[in-house]
Amino acid sequence: MISIQTFKNIKRIRKIIQVLLKYGFEDVVINTALRKLVPKKRRQQWKRQDKLVFEYTRWERIRMVFEELGATFIKLAQILSNRPDMLPEPLIREFEKLQDKVPPFAFSEVKAIIEKETGKNINDLFERFDEKPLGSASIGQVHRAKLKGGFESTNDEARSTNDEFRTSSFVLRTSGEVAVKVQRPGVKELINTDISILKEIVRRGKNYFEKNGITNLDDIIDTFEKNLQKELDYNNEARNVEQFRNYYKDNDTFYVPKATKELSTDKVLVTEFADGCKITDIDQLKAWGLDPVKIAENGMNIYLTQIFEHGFFHADPHPGNIIIRKDGVICLIDFGMAGKLIKRDKYAFAGIFISMAQQNAKQMANNFQRLAIEHEITNRKVFENDMNEIIEDFSLLDVSESSMAELILRLQKIIYDYKMKVPGGIFLLLRALTILEGIGKSVHPDMNIYEFIKPYGAKLLQEQYSVENISDEIIDRISQFDYFFRSFPYEMSEILKKVRKGKLNFEVQYKGYEPLLKKIDSVTNRFILTFIITALVLASSIIMTADLAPEVTTPYGLPYLSIIGFSLSAFLGLILFISMWRSGSG
Repeated sequence: MISIQTFKNIKRIRKIIQVLLKYGFEDVVINTALRKLVPKKRRQQWKRQDKLVFEYTRWERIRMVFEELGATFIKLAQILSNRPDMLPEPLIREFEKLQDKVPPFAFSEVKAIIEKETGKNINDLFERFDEKPLGSASIGQVHRAKLKGGFESTNDEARSTNDEFRTSSFVLRTSGEVAVKVQRPGVKELINTDISILKEIVRRGKNYFEKNGITNLDDIIDTFEKNLQKELDYNNEARNVEQFRNYYKDNDTFYVPKATKELSTDKVLVTEFADGCKITDIDQLKAWGLDPVKIAENGMNIYLTQIFEHGFFHADPHPGNIIIRKDGVICLIDFGMAGKLIKRDKYAFAGIFISMAQQNAKQMANNFQRLAIEHEITNRKVFENDMNEIIEDFSLLDVSESSMAELILRLQKIIYDYKMKVPGGIFLLLRALTILEGIGKSVHPDMNIYEFIKPYGAKLLQEQYSVENISDEIIDRISQFDYFFRSFPYEMSEILKKVRKGKLNFEVQYKGYEPLLKKIDSVTNRFILTFIITALVLASSIIMTADLAPEVTTPYGLPYLSIIGFSLSAFLGLILFISMWRSGSG
């Protein structure tokens, strides 16, 4: 039974249930233990914008539920929109419509958080701090400010500069204008509460969700929690910034604004302010004498080096996060979400596109399988035919007809159809490539992203079959065999010990029988109730034929025990009738 001990905030659960009912998801509540928490009289009218919610599609209503439940659920939906291996395609399209935009919180709270986190007065740290935020999202908001300068330095590096300041505990070298990201008050507690609720809902409603095509929800919530905890820690973003700066420290066309670690905490992040325009502001680029086509090509090459050379990439490259400075240097901001690819996944991913270019369906299928952690490919020939259809549909298209977004939709459908479980970084990568293609074509209409990917794929292919990499693979295989042969005798010994002691257990799980078992359970309960009613009627009737003393009968000669028995049997009969009627109407 769900209790306050199960959840940290029972009011929040009631809110979730009310929103589910509001949008017509009574079946979610009725088919899970949530039904115990809300009486019918408190259910709201199922309308949205004076329109009955049932006039919207089921997928639209699911999106509305997530939208109304706020920050945690919007974030979850945005992550789920990148997981076609877990959700149906129509639901993914709806989740992609969600925007992570909420009203800003008060400046007084911003000031209090900064002063609490840094231990300093905001006026001692900043010469100017804009009260109006540049942007506001569910987790935090960003303000523009200017660091104070002119303090004496105690650090050798800083003594050689003029633009620095020191507080009582540290020395800072300023870069003037900065962007200050501040975490929304109470958001961490709300998210933790919502995650506990989500885990409980998933645990109790697993069968229902799987019946509706939503699978692996346990994995989804665990991954979501892990990613969100990283996003809630601004120190993690500062580390991402430093890693990108190290990768591109010698690149003259790309710059990552530095994070000021001395002022950054898990709730406050201070970085250099990237002054410039969005990459899609073509008029401004031309006014500065810059070539938008060249900028777009440089940007694409920079991003592809992140993927195929470093295996560490910015996972949210929308136009607002790609700033072009007046000198043509490309700046990336907001590193809260970064994707990672291990060497093996890089090779497999690049191999898919190389095989497409070579029109080799068999090799493309091989690379797709290498990318998957698990899959349900039962017929290899059918799988290869699906690869061949993609090659025929996309490999021979010209620039005006080709679309990375359409290709990615087809690849995602393959992943969903064959229940392939692939690394989470792959979905972030596919999403990022779709966004980049949209940006690229808006700035450079003749851009063909396939042509940009080809040289990187060829380079990775050479690297994959290089002497050094093959040597590493051989050493890895030898170590795996060595571990297997060392552990095998011990594992066998443990199994034999359990057999001797009679402790070897086998677990058998029946799938697909849950509805039948529920039906049998329901029929059994009704049969028992019918038996009790029959017994009460018979017992009451027998008592009526007995010669009883006047004290235990009514003035009309009816025994009190018979009246009680008939009344109880009538009440139980009514319950049985209502149960059967509800079951029939459901």
